[in-house]
Amino acid sequence: MARTQTYAIGNGWRAILSEVGVDYADVLRLAQLPEDMLNRDGVRLSSESFLRFFQALDASFQDQEFWVRFTEATRPEFFTPPVFASLCSPNLATAAQRVALFKPLLGPIALEVHDSSDGLELTYRWKDPEVHQLACMNGAEALFATQLARLGTRQRIRPTSVVVPELPRDPLPFENFLGIRMTRGDVIRVTFSAADAHRPFLTANRAMWEIFEPELRKRLADLEGDATFAERTQAVLMEGLPSGQFGMQTVARRLAVSSRTLQRRLRGEGTSFKEVVDGTREDLAKNYLRRTQLSGTEIAYLLGFEEPNSFFRAVQRWTGTTPESLRRQLVAEPATVG
Repeated sequence: MARTQTYAIGNGWRAILSEVGVDYADVLRLAQLPEDMLNRDGVRLSSESFLRFFQALDASFQDQEFWVRFTEATRPEFFTPPVFASLCSPNLATAAQRVALFKPLLGPIALEVHDSSDGLELTYRWKDPEVHQLACMNGAEALFATQLARLGTRQRIRPTSVVVPELPRDPLPFENFLGIRMTRGDVIRVTFSAADAHRPFLTANRAMWEIFEPELRKRLADLEGDATFAERTQAVLMEGLPSGQFGMQTVARRLAVSSRTLQRRLRGEGTSFKEVVDGTREDLAKNYLRRTQLSGTEIAYLLGFEEPNSFFRAVQRWTGTTPESLRRQLVAEPATVG
């Protein structure tokens, strides 16, 4: 049986809504969702719940200026990891490709990116036909793409064209922010000039992107219908290790199973919770050592070790060497293969 697609609603939502003066508990009540939902970690919404959440947001504000305030309040520290990672891109064209890759984590919409000498064209297609009816969300995609460009370049970038299937009930706040009139069309399509699409991002940080990418790919694996239970467990651990929230009961709760079921399912796949934790730490450690200049102490805490010596002993057990020796080996590997 195919698994039901769900979408992440991170803690950043609570911060952003508070930033613009929204009582998120009222919105959640209107959406018939748990009032403490935004206080939890790892919340995921079904397509139906996702739709109700945004319908409630839109119904709570007659003034469409809300969506502009909401967009402007979105800052890097509030972003979900996929969006934060996009700010580590060298330019908007690359950022759009990365957002498109991880868009399935964020909502029932697919993003197609076409980058050419004529400009950067972003086309959004809703997977759920009902969401298509939310005109505010059609405009919100254009707002967000523009905000991403401005955050990255620190310049007031304007799209050259914005097409939406249905205009918001008051398009003026959207158009004032975008700096361009929106027009009607079959799909959401936002276009930027080639110059703006390749204008350097001042937020570019290749090392930070390399840190996030493995985590995001594991989280994507969690969305796949054929993901093993060990892969799903590893996906939760990727998020939990840095915060120290990766005990068996915590992970089992995130996977909506009991600790006993978690142990049984992993045993059925020929592994154990302890082995998955150890393997996840080893994979991440090698990634950090190969792709960043983080110190052994910093890596130790990212991996959830209580003190650096525990990390050093783990590396010795995994590889028979020290973290810095392993770093030199890993960095040298591409040259050796060539």
